Amino acid sequence: MYAVRLASEIDFEGWRQAARRLRLADIEPPQVVWRVGEEAGLFDGAEPPPPPPDTGFSAPRAFVELAQGVILHRDPARFELLYRLLWRLKAEPELMAVATDADVAAAQLMRKQVRDAEHKMHAFLRFRRVDEPDDPEAVETYVAWFEPAHHIVERGVDFFVHRMANLRFSILTPEVCAHWNGTLSFSPGVDGSQAPPEDALEEDWRVYFASIFNPARVNAELMAQHMPRRYWKNMPEARLIPELVSRAKGRTEAMVQAPPTVPSARVRRKAAPAEVPVAPGDAPADLTQVAAALQACRRCDLWRDATQGVPGEGPGDAPLMFVGEQPGDMEDLKGRPFIGPAGQLFNRALAEAGVPREAAYVTNAVKHFKHEPRGKRRIHAKPNAGEVKACRWWLETERTLVKPKVIVALGATAGLSVFGRSVAVTRERGVMGEVEGGALGFLTVHPSFLLRLPDEASKAAEFERFVRDLGEAYALM
Repeated sequence: MYAVRLASEIDFEGWRQAARRLRLADIEPPQVVWRVGEEAGLFDGAEPPPPPPDTGFSAPRAFVELAQGVILHRDPARFELLYRLLWRLKAEPELMAVATDADVAAAQLMRKQVRDAEHKMHAFLRFRRVDEPDDPEAVETYVAWFEPAHHIVERGVDFFVHRMANLRFSILTPEVCAHWNGTLSFSPGVDGSQAPPEDALEEDWRVYFASIFNPARVNAELMAQHMPRRYWKNMPEARLIPELVSRAKGRTEAMVQAPPTVPSARVRRKAAPAEVPVAPGDAPADLTQVAAALQACRRCDLWRDATQGVPGEGPGDAPLMFVGEQPGDMEDLKGRPFIGPAGQLFNRALAEAGVPREAAYVTNAVKHFKHEPRGKRRIHAKPNAGEVKACRWWLETERTLVKPKVIVALGATAGLSVFGRSVAVTRERGVMGEVEGGALGFLTVHPSFLLRLPDEASKAAEFERFVRDLGEAYALM
């Protein structure tokens, strides 16, 4: 029996050197006892023998990286587990790729638990100021108390050093304490009686936490998993959690029943483009005038609830025009078409189809966002035929100015505006022939249709078909 004594619980280099000597000397795992510090055991034996001449054996990088994480775990069996893996690697060089192996799975779980503990240290550690704020010569100094689940203080403190390099701070734990004053140092652990008292920022933490607490998204069980109760006593906002959770249901119901909010005047002013004079009854002479004149449009009532009119976007001589249904919530606020989730999917499909974005002018059949208020949310509502007809003047103005060779209608509403009649997308999808103005018309689905599909297989298949449609429309030019 051989005994290995490591300098500390996280003495990775000591474990690495000893494990290498043992492995080269062909000492099997059951013959080795691993100890930390000066502790001794009843069955401790001799020190590991000196290694024979190096045989060229080396551990793969995947194992070394895994061991560096596992060594920080609190399980005393981790040293034996790692050596057992190292022993097996000589005969099983691909062992680290076998995720179902019991030893590999146990080590991977330990590393995950160490990473989780380090994340919780970063997320749930709260500093309290201990210097005198009114003293002009005092250096800002903060102290935090934390009880980590594993030996992660030495590694986890780097996170705070990088973010608080110009301050002084200490992190106190029962095992080891970390200190930063321009130089990082460590000292033995302390007990909880030395945890810092509340400071002037405690109430600020609580106000901030209460303001960002969203009652509509409360899941108490999931919150307890991600924010274990063992850390609550060190977090100033924790005292609010029980009350906020108990009131969540009532607050959610009140939020849903509350009258809808509207964009502020500041948002409307910021979103409005610079005005370009257009005489009443005159058609805009260019796309800049279209964008300006659109803000005064009263052809239907949709302007009343929208933030602004959303004109098309793209080159003034684009050979390819895409027409969608109407702006969405994000487009309404930003004043630009196709920038929401459907627009992002559309851009990805264009790229896969090989259609250069700069060759396309994108716009909508209806220029204002039609929606239904639901609490603080604005839910898309489909424009009716009268609204499409009233807004067709704007689309025709854009078509006349841009003079595209191909116009692609995305969905049935766009088809009604482009072709002047109701269309059945599933039956008429594809080339539709010449439209008013001499351009060639093409009909396909709106990208939002793909977002609504219930399963990933259908989404993938329809996305490929949509990409083919865009490529075919581009080829028609």
